Amino acid sequence: MSKRILVATEKPFAKSAVDAIKKVFDDAKFETILLESYTSIDQLKDAIKDADGVIVRSDKLTAEILESAKNLKIAVRAGAGYDNIDLDAASKKKIVVMNTPGQNSNAVAELAFGLMLYIARRGYTGKDGTELRGKTIGIHAYGYVGKYVAKIAKGFGMKIIAFDPYVDKKVMEDDGVEPVSKVEDLYKNSDYVSIHLPLIPQTEKFINYNLLSLLKKGATVVNTARAEVINEDDLFKIMEERQDIYYCADVAPSNRKAFEEKFGLRVFFTAKKMGAQTVEANNNAGIAAARQIVNFFNNNDTTFQVNKF
Repeated sequence: MSKRILVATEKPFAKSAVDAIKKVFDDAKFETILLESYTSIDQLKDAIKDADGVIVRSDKLTAEILESAKNLKIAVRAGAGYDNIDLDAASKKKIVVMNTPGQNSNAVAELAFGLMLYIARRGYTGKDGTELRGKTIGIHAYGYVGKYVAKIAKGFGMKIIAFDPYVDKKVMEDDGVEPVSKVEDLYKNSDYVSIHLPLIPQTEKFINYNLLSLLKKGATVVNTARAEVINEDDLFKIMEERQDIYYCADVAPSNRKAFEEKFGLRVFFTAKKMGAQTVEANNNAGIAAARQIVNFFNNNDTTFQVNKF
């Protein structure tokens, strides 16, 4: 019997990505069910109830929604982060959860530099700005995105340092990156701190007042990870106390308006989370997710599984 795969995207994939996903499933003789731009949880619950597999982007797969999925065996997040899926609920139902690491990495890294340039050139208002060349960039977490950030930083002529206790120092050194042994040293010595932490219990509000207070004069913090990894109250406080600190992100703080009114050109936030909002990233992540589902059903391949049961 043909597998029924739901592609549930409140923010739809680009058409080229949808076409490519469909082709992967057509070739495998799987049925593709599309749910795009939906406006209620009930629509998602109804669509997922008979699905064998599901692909989502930033869509939330809560315990309530997973409970509606009677046949679901696999859920794939087309992207790196997977905090939008209730892993405990999925594990209880023996649903394999996967992500697609690395597929959006270049898009996120390029956005980080777009944000840096916007801040460095003072919002392109005609005011005197600064250059990236010769500045130090500190990469907080040296995973897929961090490696792309390092590659781009080389082209700008920046000095590159990184902190990641889970990555062998030699990996960084081979990439021309100087590893630092303490996170405090990263914040003390960077003109730009680029954050790429995953959101897990250990990283929630990890970037706090004590860490931010170490920032060197004129430093910019760039967050293309998750809003929750920064303690927003502490960030607001340090920016009030120090007029030389800048912050930009594609994950706006919950009190965005207060930040913008208080700090003006010292902050910038994109309209929505858009690190992966490129045609190329759409294609890469969508196709990878589809192939992982096919390989799971046909070959019992669980290479990118992120939950346990």
